[in-house]
Amino acid sequence: MRGTKWLALAGALILLAALSAPAPSLPADAPAEVELDGRPLVALTFDDGPRSSTTGPLLEGLALREVPATFFLVGSRVAGNEELVRRMAQEGHQIGVHTFDHVELKGLTRREFDLQVGKTRAALANLLGDGEFWLRPPYGIFDRPAAQWADSPLVLWSVDPEDWRDSDIDRVVASVTEHVQDGDIILLHDLYPSSASAALRIVDRLQERGFSFVTVEQLMELRGRPAEKGKVVRCVPPCQSP
Repeated sequence: MRGTKWLALAGALILLAALSAPAPSLPADAPAEVELDGRPLVALTFDDGPRSSTTGPLLEGLALREVPATFFLVGSRVAGNEELVRRMAQEGHQIGVHTFDHVELKGLTRREFDLQVGKTRAALANLLGDGEFWLRPPYGIFDRPAAQWADSPLVLWSVDPEDWRDSDIDRVVASVTEHVQDGDIILLHDLYPSSASAALRIVDRLQERGFSFVTVEQLMELRGRPAEKGKVVRCVPPCQSP
């Protein structure tokens, strides 16, 4: 009887130790899994949103595919779409700035620059908490003072299907999938229903070809490229920047 009690006690102690042992874990964003499998990487980015009628369904499609993206938001469109922006952050997407009124970052005074970029960053910080909120200049246009004031990398792109030209989903999909390569940054716009649909088809086709999708920040981290303030990022090698 006494031996049975000791066996039961020993078993309980072993079970307690197993439950108390720390489980192995990965970082929250866990990019290492993407890096270790050696697949080509690509960053999908969206400008000009958010818009509830298009950004919402796009987020649903990305979530179903477990794909992170990078959204460069226009500050004037954040009000009224707060829940969409919170959802982006909660679902692991990177959020950046595309100015407050979608203006060229050229020939501006410092005050004008701050009203476009700083004001948008403040709106995002009030909504999401402190963050870096990297900058994408509208039209890819900026001058030296804007770069000096940017306080983040200037994220451009290496694949542009010009999805704003028309609503031809097949053309947009082909323009991306026929030219994309490892390390590219793809430019799309989540204002248009056709662009949202094209984006999900692009994801499906590139995943079939073995591509993994990451945010721009993850792409740079995985490739060992530092995020330097005021420096332009078009793609991350081995891609060939246009």
